[in-house]
Amino acid sequence: MTLHVALMLASTALLACGAHASQASTPSLASEAASFRHASVQLSTGVRMHYVEQGRQDGPVLVLLHGYTDSYLSFERVLPLLPRSFHVYALDQRGHGDSSRPDCCYSQSDFASDVAAFLDSQGIPRAVLVGHSMGSFIAQQVALEHPQRVEALVLVGSAPTVHGNAVAAELKSVVDTLSDPIDPAFVREFQAGTFYRPIPPSFLDTAVSESLKVPARVWKAALDGLIAEDHSSRLRDLSVPTLVVGGDHDGFFSVPEQQALAQALPHATLALYTETGHAPHVELPERFVEDVKRFLHSLRAE
Repeated sequence: MTLHVALMLASTALLACGAHASQASTPSLASEAASFRHASVQLSTGVRMHYVEQGRQDGPVLVLLHGYTDSYLSFERVLPLLPRSFHVYALDQRGHGDSSRPDCCYSQSDFASDVAAFLDSQGIPRAVLVGHSMGSFIAQQVALEHPQRVEALVLVGSAPTVHGNAVAAELKSVVDTLSDPIDPAFVREFQAGTFYRPIPPSFLDTAVSESLKVPARVWKAALDGLIAEDHSSRLRDLSVPTLVVGGDHDGFFSVPEQQALAQALPHATLALYTETGHAPHVELPERFVEDVKRFLHSLRAE
């Protein structure tokens, strides 16, 4: 398959990021002993969802929602840094990771229904949703469709909508040509294009491996679902406290788009990281966790 890598990258800065990543010497946090447990649950939506869980059972609940073709391992660098006083769940969403891959139904509403069903399965009335990229739009959708289930939002690498986004449209033109088995070189270029700062090569290897688990039909359906939904006009209805975290070198969503998201939400704060790409939680995990901790502390202080 011919690789149209340029369609995945929005700037020459992102074209250089693959080289940065390959030279990264930052030690991987994945080498630390993991304290989370793996489990799977059959949801009322028909999806068998794999997830990991860590922290105190009586702590504030955080549900981590990964991005497009990722898995819970998108948060591999974050999980070891989160206080054990938080009760954290990181999900493999439908079609991704080690969760089941239904033949149909990959709209934002379908993903959001899974999140609500997961909360039901764990007996969780409300949670803080932390979503990256695709996961951030799903978190928004959960808050719109199930507002009583959401205590707060942390939206990472996000925007008001994917609908009409030029980079997403270019990506779709390539994804529509994919067939199984997907070329690992294509996936590596796609994943590398999300980072601007150097990242550990081992993390990039993991991200590629997780994306290769996703069949071509899910690459297509999930992206179609993202592009089709436009709930930007309803964002003013989201009254929950929200932290928007972005990078000033995000190749998918521009700084004005990220600012527009924060401005559209009634109770949002924007944390814009300099010299950072589409995945601030991966590129600057320590800063990201400190910002999340500070944000959650402010909720408790209200």
